[in-house]
Amino acid sequence: MANEHTEQIRIVQETVAGKEITFAHVMGSPDPIIYQKLGLDPHVDYRSAAIGIMNMTPPESAVIASDIAVKSGNVYLGFADRFTGTLIITGVISDVMSAMNEIVDYFRDSLGYVTCDVTKR
Repeated sequence: MANEHTEQIRIVQETVAGKEITFAHVMGSPDPIIYQKLGLDPHVDYRSAAIGIMNMTPPESAVIASDIAVKSGNVYLGFADRFTGTLIITGVISDVMSAMNEIVDYFRDSLGYVTCDVTKR
């Protein structure tokens, strides 16, 4: 019986703990297909006029950001992932913009995060 030797590749993934919001964008009047592809409930979300998406590190920050978002206005929490740091909120464009700005301001001013600007299209 021949002894087969196979090479194995070892991949080491590493994240560097930083305190930053790397992406914050608001999509005004998105097409219904975007709601569907994101897995958002069209019965709840379709009436809404905007989707806000944000990414942050450390990823657990998404929990704090989601709390700020729902307390800052009439927005619906579409998705919050404490493993990737992604947050998606929906609502009327003024409420989504307000929530996104509240999050960025709090993380920058109170928690000392490096933040990006909230962009809108």
